[in-house]
Amino acid sequence: MTTSYWLAEPFVLRTSRTSNPVDVEIVGAGVTGCSCALMLAEGGLRVRVHEAGRVASGASGRNGGFALRGGAMPYDAARAQLGRDRARTLWQLTETALTRVRSLAGDAFRRVGSLRLAADDTEGERLAREFDALREDGFDAAWVDKLPTPLDRLFRCAVVHPGDGALDPARWVRGIAEQACAAGAEIAEASRVGATELQGPIVVLAADGLLGAAGCPELGPLVWPVRGQMLATEPLGERLYERPHYARDGFDYWQQLPDGRLVAGGKRDLDVETEFTVDDATTPPIQEKLEELVTQLVGRLPRITHRWAGIWGETADRLPIVGEVPGRAGVWVAGGYSGHGNVLGLACGELVARAILGERPAELALFDPRRFA
Repeated sequence: MTTSYWLAEPFVLRTSRTSNPVDVEIVGAGVTGCSCALMLAEGGLRVRVHEAGRVASGASGRNGGFALRGGAMPYDAARAQLGRDRARTLWQLTETALTRVRSLAGDAFRRVGSLRLAADDTEGERLAREFDALREDGFDAAWVDKLPTPLDRLFRCAVVHPGDGALDPARWVRGIAEQACAAGAEIAEASRVGATELQGPIVVLAADGLLGAAGCPELGPLVWPVRGQMLATEPLGERLYERPHYARDGFDYWQQLPDGRLVAGGKRDLDVETEFTVDDATTPPIQEKLEELVTQLVGRLPRITHRWAGIWGETADRLPIVGEVPGRAGVWVAGGYSGHGNVLGLACGELVARAILGERPAELALFDPRRFA
């Protein structure tokens, strides 16, 4: 297993572990499982979370630290696929979730916006279509024609999403876990279980790209594991990038941290088939391409201090799968965020919790697992 920069910060979870009966058992202590547990515990239910590793040790502690509104598809594509009203509902859900991120994350979150860049004229045309759709439907966005150096040599244009932000993803999920425990939830680390082994009347599977291994094999064909590779540099000594950046339809992404180091990821399109895997090892070809990206962005290759990979879940329509598992009474699922799990994971974990507590959030209809029946 590779060592994520985010997970290098020491952390010890203080939580009780009992054999007492619970109302809800959750598999996975990433952002989805921990946010679901927090809301359920605050709602008065007895909750136990099972995590095969440590809190945030999966995709939640191994991603790029981007907190973005929306989903994996551009907004204009979402309108075409879902219809205008449902696309607007999805984007509004994530904007509300971003506000919730800000309230939960403390100094692990910086609301600095994000910059989506176009690498060529074709991508620039796609970017313009999304920008027009966003503005037509009342979402804040700004067009950028004149890019600063060195971006002006590498990209054509960009769109600023001002409400987005940057996360220390492991620290923020660990913080949610601590809040959940303070509210009365139990989190059992190093507890590898499947849905059929759990005794609680309600089970929530919150394993994103590993749902097929979580005791519900019928979910495996619906959510495919995808590896994302990253690296981190030494502090650069100069501020080059104030917000998260992403380009080439998300195949390149980077941000500069407050201490000056650059965190960069992507390049999986170099060998897409190889990156559909549950193996979180890094590979030399993609790491070399990431070094080339860093060299372009910085003008030199700084010392690399960390290399790692993480596994997320992808779906055929690039929308999460959230709701009761068909044919499995009392078993809920939330995952398949297609690389956008920091914000969608929080939103979906809380949607499931609200449903278990007796609400019927309208947004759940967007993600109903039965759409793949």
